[in-house]
Amino acid sequence: MPPPDSASTRSSLPLAATLMTDPTPSPTSAAPPPNPLAAASSFFHHHLSRLASHLTAPRPALAAAAATRAPGPQGASLSLALAPDEVARALTGTPVFTVCNSNNEFVLVSDPATGLRSLGLLCFRSEDANALLSHVRTRQPVLGRGAKVVPITLDQVYMLKAEGIAFRFLPDPLQIKNALELKSGLTAFDGVPVFQSDLLVVKKQKKRYCPIYFQKEDIERELTKASKSSRGSALSKQIMVGSLEDVLRKMEINDRNSGWDDLIFIPPGKSLNQHINEVSA
Repeated sequence: MPPPDSASTRSSLPLAATLMTDPTPSPTSAAPPPNPLAAASSFFHHHLSRLASHLTAPRPALAAAAATRAPGPQGASLSLALAPDEVARALTGTPVFTVCNSNNEFVLVSDPATGLRSLGLLCFRSEDANALLSHVRTRQPVLGRGAKVVPITLDQVYMLKAEGIAFRFLPDPLQIKNALELKSGLTAFDGVPVFQSDLLVVKKQKKRYCPIYFQKEDIERELTKASKSSRGSALSKQIMVGSLEDVLRKMEINDRNSGWDDLIFIPPGKSLNQHINEVSA
């Protein structure tokens, strides 16, 4: 993965316009519990409960929204930067989970902290989406009747152009814990953690792949296979951690052949080879 360029900016960021992550924990949780996982889980469920208490009316049907796509490389734009569908292609196959009503419409919340009124929540774990579903059914029985957890892939989410809807990621608390352990000294992580190692960059079918993992356990398993001499803490030294949102912004603003177009996101529980075979089949 090329080094982050904090000075890079762009006036229009497709992801930034639709996907919003929760900022650092509220001041009331400034003193985290001794257990990092307990801290992450506690904050996650507190935030989920707070957001779910501000339910709003359902908005566009999931299937219809997911079918709306921005112009691809064949469009009129002459920009050398990656097109939205090229970025989305790197995200193919990674599921997130949301709550929809019986008409397959997003169940939305409003966030009093930001003033956002039409906010869809996307969970990286199905159990967290089920917790959201329970909140919906408890606080809005009519809305909750027929509501269900629905999986949607990140490439579909990225291409959504549903006007007036923002999405907030609710990351896996365990991966927040893992990210904080890798970034010693931090007590909070802003965004969805992703993990990468230069040791896992490969070339297949004349194409270079730089894999990005959503789970630290997955990249450790790959590193163990790639480097038999590295074990335990030695593996951790080979792992870099960043946020999904930051990586996608870098993909959007950098030119092709800059290295950012080589990225491929590996769905949780899968290996690089397995995922490449599935997406290229």
